[in-house]
Amino acid sequence: MVFLIKRMIASYVGENKEFERQYLSGELEVELTPQGTLAERLRAGGCGIPAFYTRTGVETIIHKGGSPIKYSSDGKSVIVESTRRESREFDGQEYILEEAITGDVGLVKAWKADPFGNLVFRGSSSNFNPECAMAAKHTIAEVEEIVELGEIRPEEVHVPGIFVQSIVEHNHEKRIEFLTVRDDDVKAKASENSLKSDRSKLRERIVRRAALEIKSGMCVNLGIGMPTLASNYLPDDAVVMYQSENGLLGMGPFPQRGEEDPDLINAGKQVVTLVPGASTFSSSMSFGMIRGKHIDIAILGSLQVSKFGDIANWIIPGKMVKGMGGAMDLVSSGTKVVVCMEHCAKGQKHKILDECTLPITGRECVDVIITELGVFNVGQNGLTLVEIAPNITVEEIISKTCEFEVADNLIVMQQ
Repeated sequence: MVFLIKRMIASYVGENKEFERQYLSGELEVELTPQGTLAERLRAGGCGIPAFYTRTGVETIIHKGGSPIKYSSDGKSVIVESTRRESREFDGQEYILEEAITGDVGLVKAWKADPFGNLVFRGSSSNFNPECAMAAKHTIAEVEEIVELGEIRPEEVHVPGIFVQSIVEHNHEKRIEFLTVRDDDVKAKASENSLKSDRSKLRERIVRRAALEIKSGMCVNLGIGMPTLASNYLPDDAVVMYQSENGLLGMGPFPQRGEEDPDLINAGKQVVTLVPGASTFSSSMSFGMIRGKHIDIAILGSLQVSKFGDIANWIIPGKMVKGMGGAMDLVSSGTKVVVCMEHCAKGQKHKILDECTLPITGRECVDVIITELGVFNVGQNGLTLVEIAPNITVEEIISKTCEFEVADNLIVMQQ
């Protein structure tokens, strides 16, 4: 059977090089949508709600239009682009209108089902499955096991059978996309790796400083890459609940070798563990936590940041597209946002600018910027350098940064 796909509605292309190639060469139309918005559009469609307002994407190309949907075959021009979203003000803040998504057929994957179609998911495998099941006219569930009617207790049902029309039993070995295991002493290993190169040392400096932003008792979202490593440098007695956008609250460290579970993965598709008190849930619940400002702090990477806290971290038009994933939801929620990044791009190209030159992820949303050179607070009047790395001068930072103020009590970068 061959499926010919004209358009994908997705939030994250990630490391799928073929997907990225087809998009940038005009073979495939791609409507990039914030991950939380995508989940809510599906949930709304399944609930008979035609549209809803959200803060996610306000003042970005999602709101203003112009996001490339289809490129020309040579990738040099845009043939189809997104249109402007309707907006409305509530309580002094602007929101944009997003329309629901429904489908003729929904394909979902679950752990167990009974003959009525009640579904149970295991670990973090729920993600978008409940929303997709609800939003389709005819949902087909692939399950590992079909059990007798009544064997699934009512309180264990994650998707009621009313949303499922067909069941296919298919039990096969699950593939782990990114096998991530840990040594007995994660901190010692991280310190050992930092000695391999000067760049590793500088990146470790950034990560160690970012870890100081996390306090015991917080619920925290860590972006892919350097931000994820911050958890390695917390005090042993710190109690922190890490949230992953695919439906986890209470992520633990990577598993020991041989203990990896393909049904426990984070948003970066890495296998993880859970800590006592952890919970799993669907994508719409996950982004309800984010958009409802229930996350205390989000630590993200970035391509660029402006002096007033605009952030750009999801696309280089015509060259690189990862997708915004959940970043637009995180930065628009009002949660404290900390950016971890190397101070300059390759060739010493500035990344902290008067204005971002790349499409932004969010407007005036970054609170703190941490680089290998120092730490900036972001306020209404712009940037203030509050910490400076050892053996670095203010003059060097000035030469690599847009205009900023220097704090009267400037201190050496904390570790």
